[in-house]
Amino acid sequence: MKKIKVLIVEDDQALVGILKQALRASQFDIVVAGSAQEGLDQVLAQKPQVVVLDLLLPGQTGFELLKKIKGRTDIKNIPVVILSNLGQAEEVRAGLKLGADSYLVKADFTIDEVVNEIMKMAKKSK
Repeated sequence: MKKIKVLIVEDDQALVGILKQALRASQFDIVVAGSAQEGLDQVLAQKPQVVVLDLLLPGQTGFELLKKIKGRTDIKNIPVVILSNLGQAEEVRAGLKLGADSYLVKADFTIDEVVNEIMKMAKKSK
């Protein structure tokens, strides 16, 4: 079975480690970026099936990266799952309006639920 490539754009290394461990167990190929710019570079280079995106990143925000991804015809169809501590209704609305396929607030979801959401999005992107 071909591995599903997932790009995690997240600067919290502890969370990246937890996600990598959980996703590897589910047969994913993981690519990590620690900033929005690195995330854009990796999306273009790797063409992942799913992007997991934090909003609070060094330099540009995840919102800015999301706009760039959804603004390009070559990568706009890649599902984006926002995984953020920002959980206010207006932030969730803004993320979904910009084209995120899913918005998960870190405090509200277990790692298994996050993995399930990523798997659901990966099926959509095939």
